[in-house]
Amino acid sequence: MSRGERDASLSGGGHMSPGKEPNAGHSIFQRLLNYAKEQRVDFNLLLFRYGIERLLYRLSISPHADKFILKGASLFLVWFGENYRVTKDADLLCSGPADGEHIAVVFRELCQAVSDDVDGIVFMADSVRAVQIREEQEYGGIRVTLVGRLHKARIPLQIDIGFGDAITPAPEKITFPTLLNAPAPELLAYSRYTMVAEKLEAMVRLGIANSRMKDFYDVWLLSKLFTFNGGTLCKAVGNTFKRRSTPIPRGLPIAFTDDFRKDTQKQAQWRAFIRKAKPDTMVDNLDVVIHDIEAFMMPVVDAVRQGKLLKLIWKQGGRWGKETGDR
Repeated sequence: MSRGERDASLSGGGHMSPGKEPNAGHSIFQRLLNYAKEQRVDFNLLLFRYGIERLLYRLSISPHADKFILKGASLFLVWFGENYRVTKDADLLCSGPADGEHIAVVFRELCQAVSDDVDGIVFMADSVRAVQIREEQEYGGIRVTLVGRLHKARIPLQIDIGFGDAITPAPEKITFPTLLNAPAPELLAYSRYTMVAEKLEAMVRLGIANSRMKDFYDVWLLSKLFTFNGGTLCKAVGNTFKRRSTPIPRGLPIAFTDDFRKDTQKQAQWRAFIRKAKPDTMVDNLDVVIHDIEAFMMPVVDAVRQGKLLKLIWKQGGRWGKETGDR
């Protein structure tokens, strides 16, 4: 089924607007439930996606919109209309202060920004919590949790917010895809270049301690789905590593070595990720994934270390070449 057909299925063929129904919450809940049954998708994950979509809409029409930039796996929905893997959080970059209480105030305001008549969902302002992220030496940030209610469903949401990162090239305005025909969020978003650069930086910085298998999957998938300009990718990598004070590796990063890719614990972590994330594009072997990432990233790493720009184009699917172009 095409994305358009899926949207029509959820919106009742496009004849009804959520805000014009007498009990919008009940109607939307039922349409999402019917869709989940028809398509055999996890209803809770569908509710989470709807909750994030509607929260992003509230952000997009708020005075805070220009302070937040969408990043992370949610961008696969923007770029391709599909998640490609199960994700249970959303990611934003904030240009404001890294102050948990300030962020909590912002999200409490968002909870009260729109009537539930618009999309049937109510976000509970008193459920908002904001705490510092301190996981696996992850670059600092704030994690926001809150609860939305759609008819009789309770929808817990998690949003991870980073601060101060370099974005290369500049963020661009996107329209976030909607499950129903409620107003779509329009907000700033990361480029794929910075997404790759940040995930590479985490691989290099964390080394053998890295258990973030989603980063390996995402970089591998992006290399299969997108064309990349080598010079632009070099700039993104250089800016990200500089901003995070991470040295450019002089040799093969630990994450790309046999010690990492053949490590029994890493193999187990990869299998656990595959079971949990249920990616649309399957790849069972971590060794293959890292081999492909090495071919994609090492020419860039070498060029950045030498202070050069890679004057090649990565052709989606698997090689660097001299052809020009950029998808």
